[in-house]
Amino acid sequence: MLSRSSVRFCVLGAIALAMAAPALAQTRSGQPNNAAQAAREKERQTNVPQQAEKQFPVGTSWVAISLNDKPYSGDRPGFALDAQYRARGFGMCNTYSATAYPLRDQGFAVGPLAMTKKDCGKQVMAAERAFLVALRTARKWDLVNGQLVLTGESGTLRFERVL
Repeated sequence: MLSRSSVRFCVLGAIALAMAAPALAQTRSGQPNNAAQAAREKERQTNVPQQAEKQFPVGTSWVAISLNDKPYSGDRPGFALDAQYRARGFGMCNTYSATAYPLRDQGFAVGPLAMTKKDCGKQVMAAERAFLVALRTARKWDLVNGQLVLTGESGTLRFERVL
């Protein structure tokens, strides 16, 4: 039969062992010996501050500067995106509206366009069509030196902010 002092000694020993367990979890080389501890240590060592994700400027208006580095002149196309992700704009001849969503990782998606059907001559209509196709197929956005840049399979649109 164990004496009271022997029981106390065993209990105190168990408490001491429990408190020392994290230190004992290290191998002789000083490295953590289980996968979870190794992952935490690696994260601690490589914890580099990440750049905050950019926020799309909802509630702003933009007018196009260029399409595929070809500048616009005269009546330039543009759009405004409200807080409900509704884009409304002018395409050089017709007005249009669509749902436009900024997505994670600076993705961008534009839904089908609803637009007026004015005819403004072949040259203007071709330029408007090129703008609207580039807008509709844009998949990425970025803010570069105060300009909004939309990039997709039909090229790169650059916009400047208007008040």
